[in-house]
Amino acid sequence: SQKGAQEYAKTGFNPQSIFVAYNAVTHKPKQPLPQKNDSIQGAPIVLFVGRLQERKRVDDLIRACAKIPCQFKPELWVIGEGPVKSSLENLASQIFPNTRFFGALFGDELASKFLKADLFVLPGTGGLAIQQAMSYGLPIIVARGDGTQNDLVRPTNGWQISPDNVDELVQTMITALSNPLELQKKGIESYRIVSEEINIENIVSVFIQAIQHAQEKFATRQVL
Repeated sequence: SQKGAQEYAKTGFNPQSIFVAYNAVTHKPKQPLPQKNDSIQGAPIVLFVGRLQERKRVDDLIRACAKIPCQFKPELWVIGEGPVKSSLENLASQIFPNTRFFGALFGDELASKFLKADLFVLPGTGGLAIQQAMSYGLPIIVARGDGTQNDLVRPTNGWQISPDNVDELVQTMITALSNPLELQKKGIESYRIVSEEINIENIVSVFIQAIQHAQEKFATRQVL
């Protein structure tokens, strides 16, 4: 991440010897940008994809959805397995029954859920599924974390919120879901970022640059 690069530079590393290979789990999108309607038809679909563990704070997402006013009330889709799944299902049944748990999905089944969603939310830490969601043209809400979120999620394609703050998550989701045209614009920018900046092809390119740089440094020292 850029944040990591800045921290290395502060410790005294030569900035010219620091290379940033943005975290990515997908290639440049092969599919065209998914087309979205100018208005959301029916209840908007909020999507979470990832391992169901405490640090992902899916419980906060369920609580936030339950607090959203009726006119913006979404349907929450949760994809993944993990140790807290049963407790999340119990919580959802009590306060937000409009939550669907799909378990772990892959391939075309997972792609179909990305294509149908209106907004991707990761209220906790980690989660390279953010980049995968962006490849399907989804706007993003994410909690601030280790720097990867800063690289992926910007004001042009989504929102960064404070971790463990359900009220802020509620207000941000209301802002997002109340403006479908703005959501569409942010989704287009998400797709552009993954297509042009943050993808596996660019990771490989940066690693090649770093290796070539190291080889040149080594060759210079051998000559000296």
